[in-house]
Amino acid sequence: MAEKSKILVIGGTGHIGKFIVEASVKLGHPTFALVRESTVSNNPEKSKIINSFNGHGVTLLYGDVHDHKGLVKAIKQVDVVISTVGAELMAEQHKIVSAIKEAGNVKRFLPSEFGGDVDLSQVVEPATDYIELKRKIRRAVEAEGIPYTFIVSNGFAQYFLASLGQLNAKVPPRDKVVILGDGNTRVILLAEEDIATYTIKAVDDQRTLNKILYMRPPANVLSFNDMVALWEKKIGKTLDKINIPEDQLLKNIQEAPSPLNFILAINHNAFVQGNFDIEVPSGVEACQLYPEVKYTTVDKYLDQFV
Repeated sequence: MAEKSKILVIGGTGHIGKFIVEASVKLGHPTFALVRESTVSNNPEKSKIINSFNGHGVTLLYGDVHDHKGLVKAIKQVDVVISTVGAELMAEQHKIVSAIKEAGNVKRFLPSEFGGDVDLSQVVEPATDYIELKRKIRRAVEAEGIPYTFIVSNGFAQYFLASLGQLNAKVPPRDKVVILGDGNTRVILLAEEDIATYTIKAVDDQRTLNKILYMRPPANVLSFNDMVALWEKKIGKTLDKINIPEDQLLKNIQEAPSPLNFILAINHNAFVQGNFDIEVPSGVEACQLYPEVKYTTVDKYLDQFV
């Protein structure tokens, strides 16, 4: 068997980052995480995550994307770089691209996307600039000739499914449910653990080299109405349904303060515009490449809340 690539995760204490680190370790890759020393000393919650990395044998490298020399040094120790940085550092990924170019040893770079296909998504303001930043990173990676895989994982289950799309909710509703649009647009939602597993499986796969990896598990392609019906069946109760027409949702986005307006814009893209029915011009599909992965279905995911 070929030796597994050494993987550096930048942004590993973030929402999807910690799952990526865990999956990398679980699948047998020597795993490195770039962490800021200030994070260890000033953020108790993230300190717990970092301690868990230590417990799993992750090699911690102290530094950040603003330290070019340190970033190059970190990258030279690995074969694959995965960025999972959040919105506040999205534009700073140009610094990662520059460091990878200088290091000259990276076999694969996966920039921080983990959502819809940024080249195809048509989001409304204020999310437009955020998506455009991701597009610019794609173009920079291609222009520098850096080997890549772009990850299109669609929606995070913890963000959307755990609340059944309800704002400021931690669990699915049991009385009434707000449905965006007519509720018939198909969306794709995945458990974060599955997104991480598919991502790590792709890093040494020549079939995903310089390709877009689309994650579209058949059982997880559902409309908002489908998800509500599943939930109603589980709790044995019919919910009161409140539909918000698209024109009203767009008005709400314009009037909402930040960051609520951004969240609503992303929800509009996911639940009203939709991402599933977009024609895919290129790329490969994770479930077809890795049928051995037993992903968590939307139906099964909802069981934990019953």
